[in-house]
Amino acid sequence: MNARTSACAPSHGVDWHGTNWSQATKQVRRLQARIVKATQEGRWGKVNSLQHLLTHSYSGKVLAVQRVTSNQGKNTPGVDGATWSSPADKAQAVLSLRRRGYQPQPLKRVYIPCYVPQ
Repeated sequence: MNARTSACAPSHGVDWHGTNWSQATKQVRRLQARIVKATQEGRWGKVNSLQHLLTHSYSGKVLAVQRVTSNQGKNTPGVDGATWSSPADKAQAVLSLRRRGYQPQPLKRVYIPCYVPQ
């Protein structure tokens, strides 16, 4: 695989407009097909390792951000109140998708009063 056809992350950061979308899609589809095949064969160790590859791959992260930012609810802010509208925001979102350092925001708890018939 050479540098021009690779869907790997560049060493200096993410170029949102320079991403090879067809190559990234091809890599993600191939990994997903391998996960399905390993699941059907009952090779659960292989399934776990392929899932790890998919969730940590640059292609998987870029396509996840692209999918979230191009759907009908793209203007709805998340729990943190942020929306990713510019290419720089999307690139930063790709870089922030990592396992370590993620701190989920607490959810708002709403108590629903019980109805007790009298």
